[in-house]
Amino acid sequence: ARWMQLLASNSHALSAGPNFAFELAVRKTSDDDMAGLDLSNVLSILNGSERVQPATLQRFTERFARLNLQNRVLRPSYGMAEATLYVATREAGQPPRILQFDSDQLTEGQAQPWESGGRTSLVSYGVPRSPAVRIVDPDSCVERPEGTTGEIWVHGGNVAIGYWQKPRESEETFGGKIASPSAGTPEGPWLRTGDLGFIFNGELFIIGRIKDLLIVYGRNHSPDDLEATIQTVAPGRCAAIAVPDKGTEKLVAIIELKHRADSTDEASDKFDLVKRKVTSAISNVHGLSIADLVVVAPGSIPITTSGKVRRAACIERYRQNQFARLDA
Repeated sequence: ARWMQLLASNSHALSAGPNFAFELAVRKTSDDDMAGLDLSNVLSILNGSERVQPATLQRFTERFARLNLQNRVLRPSYGMAEATLYVATREAGQPPRILQFDSDQLTEGQAQPWESGGRTSLVSYGVPRSPAVRIVDPDSCVERPEGTTGEIWVHGGNVAIGYWQKPRESEETFGGKIASPSAGTPEGPWLRTGDLGFIFNGELFIIGRIKDLLIVYGRNHSPDDLEATIQTVAPGRCAAIAVPDKGTEKLVAIIELKHRADSTDEASDKFDLVKRKVTSAISNVHGLSIADLVVVAPGSIPITTSGKVRRAACIERYRQNQFARLDA
């Protein structure tokens, strides 16, 4: 609530925050907190640091529309420390652009507009202008054409030259060279971001961290996509992880849920209902089956200091049976 109050009390306010901050603002800001305040003077709020979720933008806009917040002030932004925090963002004054893509085609590396079947909603980060951005095959170092996925590479004056006293890591991350670069494309050096994305109609879209991709039944799935789907039916923090199981990997979902039931039977019914909704949503949108759905209390999922889910820690905690399950 404090953040929203400060935005309202300052004329021509400009601010920024990670996606989870927008979620917190929606859930924790009451009408009493904003009594007598107005958000019509807000100029711009950048949403970055982690992948921007379309549902979050919608909830934030709807929650504060009654206080005259305009959706055109929300600017999905992409950056990282290695590029002095900036790579791309939507132009000022434009509302966020959200497109629907075919989920099956995305797992095959193709960005095709959704027509039927499973769909994935992604936010545009605008047309990359400076620094330069290219989508590159991380193995062959060849540029990928528009509409196909690959690693996001960045080149420009705001890109650092390396990590302090870490020559090997610096060469791996900052020393990318494009094989047979297209006209106007420098050979190098390029910053290899480790993020999977694509260009569609000239605009940048981000799928997620390459190292975080879940391989289930031989196909790649973004945990961000799965978690966004889960949150449509079970708002709150969640984690989608792939856990090794008999030579393959199974999909496990962990969700935090407040326990306010008056009886054991009521609690059991509530957990069963949530599980059915989550299982159905994942099946309908992504064509996947959840092998195990773990219900835990708020604060149980390990996160970083910036609020990001620590998926590797989730996997280890799950394998060691260290989650205190509410649904046990």
